[in-house]
Amino acid sequence: MREDTKACTFGTESPYVELAAEVFSLLADATRVRIVLALRDAELPVNALAEVVGKSPTAVSQHLAKLRWGRIVRARQEGNRVFYSLIDEHARTLVTQAVFQAQHAVDDHPQHHADGAHQAAEKPAAGSADEAAR
Repeated sequence: MREDTKACTFGTESPYVELAAEVFSLLADATRVRIVLALRDAELPVNALAEVVGKSPTAVSQHLAKLRWGRIVRARQEGNRVFYSLIDEHARTLVTQAVFQAQHAVDDHPQHHADGAHQAAEKPAAGSADEAAR
């Protein structure tokens, strides 16, 4: 069993509580949530991310800088292009669970509860960087 799939045993006095609150604060922006969703399955350059999330490349770059600072995304340079990817599956899972929770706010029987949709939505795509790391 992978260490990060075990049940959380941190208590209320854990030093990680404050850092966890910072992670939530960092992800408390719709553009950053969209960026994480866009990077679930593949690395992308800024211009492609900007197109996917509907923001200017400059705005996306600023959001990416914050996500890099928070160690949620990493950058990889190839020539004059920079590609971004998620560092690990935690941000993907956190954002997925937040979207699932949001579905509960508008639907008593959200789609993610339908026959195995929940597990499929959390599973990395075949060939993704996160699946390769497993």
